[in-house]
Amino acid sequence: MKVLVIIPAYNEERNIANVLDGMAQSEHQYDVLVVDDGSTDSTYEICSGRENVAVIRLPSNLGIGGARQTGFKYALANNYDAVIQIDGDGQHKPEYIGRMLDSLRAGNNICIGSRFINFQGFQSSFMRRVGIALLHNLIKMITGNSITDPTSGFRACDREAIKLFAAEYPQDYPEPESIVTASKNNLAICELPVTMQERGCGKSSISSLASVYFMTKVSLAILISLRPQRVPAAQRSSVSA
Repeated sequence: MKVLVIIPAYNEERNIANVLDGMAQSEHQYDVLVVDDGSTDSTYEICSGRENVAVIRLPSNLGIGGARQTGFKYALANNYDAVIQIDGDGQHKPEYIGRMLDSLRAGNNICIGSRFINFQGFQSSFMRRVGIALLHNLIKMITGNSITDPTSGFRACDREAIKLFAAEYPQDYPEPESIVTASKNNLAICELPVTMQERGCGKSSISSLASVYFMTKVSLAILISLRPQRVPAAQRSSVSA
């Protein structure tokens, strides 16, 4: 398997070196792509010049969805067989990558690292857990998939998922929406129990109050995405002709 680890990073100068050191010390050496999402600190300089680490520096901040899609486009263009998504804040442990890749070899298209199977390690705030539970139920109702940790950004994707997400990837808070997108395209999704760490330095951009807004917005976005696509009148006329 030709594997690419994608790490989106926005102003992560206090965390990204530790994340890259962890990747360098992992059992297997994978190619790493850092997508610097318009950082205004020294994130780009810290990542540049490292062995097996490529860096794409976006000219402006696209948000997590745009940064991740940039990584998928890179993976597709460079013929990678699998992508591992890891956040740039130090929450995700490289030790699980091998097992996630095994799940792809077993026939799954996407494997999600879940905190909420064994309930070990960092579990996030109470408000976020409530929101995650609501998203779990919404996604299960819509797709039939019971995903315990739909907001987890720790994922493995095979070639089919890479093709899909390079062409179509949700933007603002993409993790739950991308599950629905993958399900609509008949991709097989599984979960793997993992333990996560609290972010190394800094604060999450989603506070307790923002969690309510986040969950409401994502839920609405998921429901809106299910609307039938309207065919323009001119297109309908050409088809009927």
